[in-house]
Amino acid sequence: MSETANNSDLVGRKIFFLYPTASVQNRIITELVQQEYEVYVAKNKDKLKKVLKTYPDSIIFIDINEHMPENEWDIWITGLMEASDTKDVSIGIVTPVDDEKIKNKYTTAIKLPCGYTVSKFDMEKATTHILTILQEINAKGRRKYIRATTEKETNTTINLPLNGNFINGQIRDVSVVGISCTLTGNPSIAKNALLKDIQIKLQTNLLKVEGIVFGTRTEGVDTVYVILFTQRIDPEARIKIRKYIQQNLQSKMDFDLNG
Repeated sequence: MSETANNSDLVGRKIFFLYPTASVQNRIITELVQQEYEVYVAKNKDKLKKVLKTYPDSIIFIDINEHMPENEWDIWITGLMEASDTKDVSIGIVTPVDDEKIKNKYTTAIKLPCGYTVSKFDMEKATTHILTILQEINAKGRRKYIRATTEKETNTTINLPLNGNFINGQIRDVSVVGISCTLTGNPSIAKNALLKDIQIKLQTNLLKVEGIVFGTRTEGVDTVYVILFTQRIDPEARIKIRKYIQQNLQSKMDFDLNG
């Protein structure tokens, strides 16, 4: 097994949607994000091709109804499948084009591993179809939750009550199950301590949670606290955290996709 395959088995595979329609973004991609898949939107096929060489075990879903004629898409797709540095990319079609002849070409003749999904009428059915494909190819690997690093961002902060005072801090990374952070003054907090009325700010989202201190570590002059959210977290907060994480990862990937 290759090093790339080993890595994707651990952390999962990146999923790119190339030229997705607004409805695909609003329905399918939104649902994949909430299901903890690492999803990106790409709007430049040539720059995506370069990115795929960096992440050769990626998955891409292409809308062949966009950007260029079908025969040119055939050339572009088969080129990816035959090139040594992108041959391991798993390709599928997600398009409003509901044509049995075209579908058979991509699934039977070209044999795309991620199939052909029609996104014109029944978006729920299309979403279910894509989720089934991703499960079959183990797109998540062994990773359960997507995490975003935030330590260089100014608007990802934490505020919590401690010993009668409110302590501010900086979030270093976040997932739907918890955060790591630094706190002003490096206060001493016992492991397994329950922290209530925590406010975390993720850009424009201000969320109220409670958490348990899972542990701490020292990095230079800072103490880094790992806080796991309790099960009493508002489901709407989970939705917002996942959405923020996708936006965070997308903005970082955009340097390559749009640069």
